[in-house]
Amino acid sequence: MNFGLIVIGDEILSGKRQDRHMAKAIELLGARGLQLSWARYLGDERAQIAAALRQAFDSGDAVFSCGGIGATPDDHTRQAAAAALGVPLELHPEARELITQRMREMAAERGEAFDPRHPDNLQRLHMGEFPRGARIVPNPYNRIPGFSVGEVHFLPGFPVMAHPMMERLLDTRYAALHGTQRQRERSFIVLGAMEATLTPLMEAIEAAHDSVRVFSLPSVDHPQWGRHVELGVKGPAGTVDAAFEALRAGLAQLQIRVGTEMVR
Repeated sequence: MNFGLIVIGDEILSGKRQDRHMAKAIELLGARGLQLSWARYLGDERAQIAAALRQAFDSGDAVFSCGGIGATPDDHTRQAAAAALGVPLELHPEARELITQRMREMAAERGEAFDPRHPDNLQRLHMGEFPRGARIVPNPYNRIPGFSVGEVHFLPGFPVMAHPMMERLLDTRYAALHGTQRQRERSFIVLGAMEATLTPLMEAIEAAHDSVRVFSLPSVDHPQWGRHVELGVKGPAGTVDAAFEALRAGLAQLQIRVGTEMVR
């Protein structure tokens, strides 16, 4: 199963806020022997969100969607998910209880009596309206839940809420996948060679080693190595060493000078 990430919010695209979800998703997945296959950033445009979610539902991938599940006019994710699925929004009974419990607590903290009919409280219940058939994703921060439909999981935009929710899903729903995507990587710092010269060797290595991917990362201003190419192979742990030795031999045959060797 592939893992994908969707981050929603005009504030990310405008630079008003910096995204923290992708780095955390990579960290959480990597710690469990999994990896992020793709990521998308979207603004607060309902039709665009619905189109992206339609693709996510159809993909069969496990997808974490962060942002836009509130109840203000610039939050469109819940409505877009329902549109993508062709189902109505409904107040989820468990979400209603959780949100009501949170509102009671907030009233008590202010020293006020809880009024379930107050317009503010009625508005807050919209945060529990999810596409028909959705499941609750618990939120340990303030109990206002996210939701899941199939393998697509809808989390708040706030990292302090979203990241524990993401971690819980990985450790429950996807626990059986832990370790199945663990990768190993070996590379050289190649000095004085152009990528065009290296490309035929890269293609030959990939053709000879089915499960291995060859990569090149050029740099023009590295503080230690200056202009160079990091050339390497990555793949399942048991397949990398043979491909790396073939890469070493190919570079020697081309009389290309190599520097530091790196293993990740």
